[in-house]
Amino acid sequence: MSTVLEHPAIELAETDRHAFNLAVWERLLDDPFLASLDYRIETDRHGQIVMSPPPAPSHGNKQSEIAYLLKKLLLGGKVVSECPVSTRDGVKAVDVAWCSPEKWGSLDDRACFLECPEICVEVRSPSNTRSELEEKKRLYFEEGAEEVWFCETNGTMRFFHGPEEAARERSAKVPEFPGTIV
Repeated sequence: MSTVLEHPAIELAETDRHAFNLAVWERLLDDPFLASLDYRIETDRHGQIVMSPPPAPSHGNKQSEIAYLLKKLLLGGKVVSECPVSTRDGVKAVDVAWCSPEKWGSLDDRACFLECPEICVEVRSPSNTRSELEEKKRLYFEEGAEEVWFCETNGTMRFFHGPEEAARERSAKVPEFPGTIV
């Protein structure tokens, strides 16, 4: 499927990646057919739709638990699930994100973040490959994330403080966050 945009808007892909992603994302959000689907939707760098099957209940449970703990442990800021972020590889939906009041304020009325929230969390599904998660980690750090966390299928948390750093046992921003989600 080609991009949902037409010429001249498609030229934004070459000149302003965020404007292109935002235009594509707004168009997708306005599509009633896509809104009726149960699939998770992201885009690639060409503005093409990338669909994934809906996650299992255990995935959603981990997302909810992480969101609850972030809200409880970090006063102020916002916790967002399925948080759309513009990256060099399209719009990605971060499973759970925490952003400061300043980053929340910079969102304005846009349909997706042009800069990553401070904490981006990916909950691993059985269908996720390690390379897919590593690529998302790099993309999130490129767009300003301060920490990227992975929640493994068994609930083990891995905390990253940089794109090339090894996983740590604790978050620097939220050191009291548990090492395992049940």
